[in-house]
Amino acid sequence: MQDTKTAIVWFTNNLRVYNNKALHDACVNYDRVIGIYCFNPNEFETTSFGFKKTEKYRAQFLIESVQDVSDNLKKHNISFFFSYEHPQDILPKFCLTYNADALFLQKEFTQEEIIKITSVTSKLSEKVTVFESFDQFLYHPDKIPFKIKSIPEVFTNFRKEIEKKGIIEEQLLAVVKPKEHFINFNLEPPTLKKIGFKEFSIPINSAFPFKGGENEAKKRLKDYFFTTKKLGSYKKTRNGLVGINYSSKFSAWLANGAISAQTIYWEVKKFEVEYGSNQSTYWLVFELIWRDYFKYLALKHENKLFTVKGIKNVSYEWRKNEELINKWIQGETKEPFVNANMIELLKTGWMSNRGRQNVASYFTKELLLDWRIGAAYFESMLIDYDVHSNYGNWQYVAGVGNDPRDRKFNVKLQAEKYDSKGKYQSMWLQPTLF
Repeated sequence: MQDTKTAIVWFTNNLRVYNNKALHDACVNYDRVIGIYCFNPNEFETTSFGFKKTEKYRAQFLIESVQDVSDNLKKHNISFFFSYEHPQDILPKFCLTYNADALFLQKEFTQEEIIKITSVTSKLSEKVTVFESFDQFLYHPDKIPFKIKSIPEVFTNFRKEIEKKGIIEEQLLAVVKPKEHFINFNLEPPTLKKIGFKEFSIPINSAFPFKGGENEAKKRLKDYFFTTKKLGSYKKTRNGLVGINYSSKFSAWLANGAISAQTIYWEVKKFEVEYGSNQSTYWLVFELIWRDYFKYLALKHENKLFTVKGIKNVSYEWRKNEELINKWIQGETKEPFVNANMIELLKTGWMSNRGRQNVASYFTKELLLDWRIGAAYFESMLIDYDVHSNYGNWQYVAGVGNDPRDRKFNVKLQAEKYDSKGKYQSMWLQPTLF
């Protein structure tokens, strides 16, 4: 055992076995590989904006994802441990206990994540080599035709160049390790109670009844692409509000890395070979490029993603009216369409893309409330919260981000266009449904 080289893989928002660079590289280069996940207590505390950083819906999805990655790693003879301690407390000890030679993790680029990683790596023994790699992009930063500081400020300019000159990498396969190095930690499965939540149920009419985890992500992909073939009409239905199939719903699994953007892309390509390409197959990739774009804006502008003036550095007279904020949260505004969307979010942890644009526009352009409060509430509540997309989209709608037009949604017209018969609104505005 003395010659056994050991690598620890610190899972964060990369909760998958397939096409996971940190895991793949650890498996290829080290004899014994042990995965670890930390249910960081900081992620479940109340923020300065008055909301829990992670509410019950995303917490449940996360628990399911962690359990799933544990099961999948076991099938590859890779040990897995999870902890409810702060990463900076458990990881250095863990590396010491298992005589680790290396720590592999996904490279991050927003302030809180960088601080968290540094708080761990600064405490490691000199013996431990740290390997960080970007692994949440469709187009890896090394494969795009821009330097980070020259990323275009307008999405269309970014998209056109990246479609012409960017390269999407092939996927990395999972590696099966020999059984002799497997450690069975015999842990009790993670639970909501352990991180401070009670069990709950969601209404049967939720548009997002799915569970977390890589297996569920693959199941959804197969169903949406190859069983129902809904991908073929995605562009026509993506602005829908009711049901599970108006959009792909991949965002939640993408957000915690249960599936990679590259996996989705290559499956789109398979679909196109089998059933033909059209505007809808293109549009799903188009949305993945938007997701990349917000990540690149975060890389370029760093902490401006979270400042009140935004990446545009413009000042507005934002309000912090508690009564108006609470009415928005509870779905008690003057606009039924806004209310229906906010109640859906409150009851399920989900809201359509169309709904998000409308309620955010109403919050910032009608109520003139500080956009960061709305963004913090979404961070807390949304199952598919992604730091870059969430704060990037809120800045975009608030007029402090990268929208060259600084638009404002007419909520009444939007309701007439996307819910002309009022089916969606009546679904969520009738309390008898709950």
